[in-house]
Amino acid sequence: MNISHIEHIGIAVKDLQSAIPYYEKVLGLSCYSVEEVLDQKVKTAFFKVGQTKIELLEATSDDSPIAKKREGIHHIAFCVDSVTNALAAAEANGITLIDSKPRKGAEGLHIAFLHPKSTLGILTELCENPK
Repeated sequence: MNISHIEHIGIAVKDLQSAIPYYEKVLGLSCYSVEEVLDQKVKTAFFKVGQTKIELLEATSDDSPIAKKREGIHHIAFCVDSVTNALAAAEANGITLIDSKPRKGAEGLHIAFLHPKSTLGILTELCENPK
């Protein structure tokens, strides 16, 4: 698996409109994108901190994966050169996959998740910029 950097840290929030002012006014960051990812049942807001992004996630449905997490860090995402290859490497090392193949995520990235039961309790996302 070829990880180049932390792509983003996903943070669950109850309400984006209430959370965004903390990141902008208190931390001095700028929200540069808000989008809804329909198939994941979330609305996201992004902030840049150097090369790393902070992704705030608000559930848009009671059955959203974010709805189960009250508030706080939800996942860490790593940028890889190939999500397909990274999934194969993870599975070969006994890691349980949530996604067996890449799917489209926020910001048009190809993404896949590794199950926290086999990643020391941390939901791990693999991200790849489409070529």
